[in-house]
Amino acid sequence: MTGWTSQELDAIEAADELEIASVGRDSALGKPTTIWVVREGDDLFVRSVRGSAGGWFRGTQVRREGRISAGGVTKDVTFVDPDDDLDERIDDAYRSKYRRYPSNTVGSVLTEQARSTTLMLTPRSATGRGPARVPTPGVSR
Repeated sequence: MTGWTSQELDAIEAADELEIASVGRDSALGKPTTIWVVREGDDLFVRSVRGSAGGWFRGTQVRREGRISAGGVTKDVTFVDPDDDLDERIDDAYRSKYRRYPSNTVGSVLTEQARSTTLMLTPRSATGRGPARVPTPGVSR
């Protein structure tokens, strides 16, 4: 069980882009970044076009927690390293979903560099963790 409802999976899959933000060392949620997301079965996956140099990806490595928003769904998530045997299926999901884009654009998420940053998004409620602390504007902690 992935923790996603079929309605959430369908809505996120239908969305062209996803907003992703990671939780920092101070437990505050960072600035969201717009990226692509794909569905493979009952799981959702993201990759960094810039590989491990991507700022949003580096943020996910600090606490492995964050928040995503796409297709009207907003969820606190855990970032999980998937099995390498899924790479080809995830590549196919990117090719299929984003086929209307130029091949070099789609190809940017199919490189070894991008593949090495593949993350599975798991709803945090499914892992028993609570939501991130969202800082109040103008209030320092």
